[in-house]
Amino acid sequence: MANFLHDNKDILFHLEHMDLDRIIALREDDFAEKELYPHAPVDVADAKDSYMKILGLVGEISGDELAPRAAGIDEEGVTLENGEVRYAKGTEEVLELFSKAELMGFCFPRKYGGLNCPTTILSIAAEITSRADGSFLNFGLQQDIGETLNKFGSEEQKMKVLPILASGKEGCSMILTEPDAGSDLQAVMLKATQDPSGNWKLNGVKRFITNGCGKYGLVLARSEEASKGAGGLSFFLYERDKHMVIRRLENKLGIHGSPTCELQFNDAPATLVGERRRGLIKYTMWLMNSARLGIAAQALGIAESAYREAYKYASERIQFNVKVKSLPPVYEMLTEMRVAIEAGRTLLYETARFVDLKEGLEHASEIHPEKSAELKSELKKYSRLASLFTPIVKAYNTEMSNKVCYDAIQIHGGPGYMKEFPVERHYRDARITNIYEGTTQLQVVAAIGGITSGAAVAVFDDYEGEDYAHAPELFQQTKKARNMVEKALVHLKGLEDEEAVTYHSRRLVEMTTDIVQSYLLLRDARHDERKMKLAEIFIKKAAVRVEMNMNFIVNGEQVLVRNYKAVIDA
Repeated sequence: MANFLHDNKDILFHLEHMDLDRIIALREDDFAEKELYPHAPVDVADAKDSYMKILGLVGEISGDELAPRAAGIDEEGVTLENGEVRYAKGTEEVLELFSKAELMGFCFPRKYGGLNCPTTILSIAAEITSRADGSFLNFGLQQDIGETLNKFGSEEQKMKVLPILASGKEGCSMILTEPDAGSDLQAVMLKATQDPSGNWKLNGVKRFITNGCGKYGLVLARSEEASKGAGGLSFFLYERDKHMVIRRLENKLGIHGSPTCELQFNDAPATLVGERRRGLIKYTMWLMNSARLGIAAQALGIAESAYREAYKYASERIQFNVKVKSLPPVYEMLTEMRVAIEAGRTLLYETARFVDLKEGLEHASEIHPEKSAELKSELKKYSRLASLFTPIVKAYNTEMSNKVCYDAIQIHGGPGYMKEFPVERHYRDARITNIYEGTTQLQVVAAIGGITSGAAVAVFDDYEGEDYAHAPELFQQTKKARNMVEKALVHLKGLEDEEAVTYHSRRLVEMTTDIVQSYLLLRDARHDERKMKLAEIFIKKAAVRVEMNMNFIVNGEQVLVRNYKAVIDA
């Protein structure tokens, strides 16, 4: 049987070469808990060894138990019986295995029964489980909800909920979307009102709620009567009871093992998380950024599985008296898939590293206020990087995953369209990733401010200061492409036309992503000859894409913006 960590050479490559030392020191508060908990690490090496063992266990369960059940889970799906959601048998069995292995509190502090793993390690685990079954969201969902509550909840809320989530006995959900408030969360209208005793009650409908059957939910609701916009929204912890009804389950294209619920709240009791009026602008945005990183990992795992199926099929299928993978049109597709996946992986781990450093520095400033002044500059840097990279990796990995799964079916030909082969399931599962937790278009909106404000150029400068003596020609090609991004930015700023910037936003984000990934793949190439070849393929093609986008921005007539409108409105 397969261990989905040990059989993935690229993940092992990154684990060997990624710099986790500072993250570990911050996460472990210089190993302050080594005397309190028997499994707490005593130093950096001990922590890394622990991460490998934990990920090995995730890989074993995913490869030996979850992957063989994935087709059955997809076929059986979830059902709603007498107001209660029933998971597919395979999902329930694997959830039990993860619970017994004490993995459900992956990122939670040890005092609440967790393993205290950093986000970087969680991203690897999420990729591994998603490779086994793209619909197995409970694992990652527990971490997003639990981490949000750990960061913003009261000690009473944390002590009540986190140990239960860590045990795996109960599930959870983020309860944000409404029928008339999808991407536009400022339009949320579910009401939160206080009775004379100060107790909060929730009334209204929520839709498209992943795992809405979970025992605990974090709910975005309008707490200020007659208010409009983000300022009237607060964040609540809800414990499921008779005052919430699951009205129906959505009949979805993919991720059939994950229940997507419509919920009706009828005077449902809840408790305020944090401060009033900050539900969207602080707590939900933090939660969604965490979830976006998880979706980027989910998409990567699905793409990895689809690629492996395509490679296996192309290696076995004989056409024109040769293996299909030896045909140039096919091996080019397979190579492009592999390059895109590894570019997505290095971007994901770099983003997770920035998030870990940002969160670690914030936590250090809180528990050691005497150090806050010396940490301020570094915290500002990594906050800016996390804000820029999170939407970028979500956009890239999810679009990449859709393309890889599409091509995996193409390589299979007719059989790939049939349910006998897993690639049609991967294709269906991948399709949601560039929609939920913010569409690709919204990720562009989230990223473009960092690009136009100069944050992206500062990132380029940081990467450019590293040593690329192992690949001077590729480095120069990357620098040349980087200059094209800056030329496009200067041109757009000179226009003083806000609509033109908006119109070209996706091109700017894609150009920035290409440059970042070029630098990251050059960094990876220091350690491995195969990575050097992969970097060369990516950088040469990225340079063409960047130049094309730059020329369209700089030389294209701005009248195109009006023409596009005229075409669709005619």
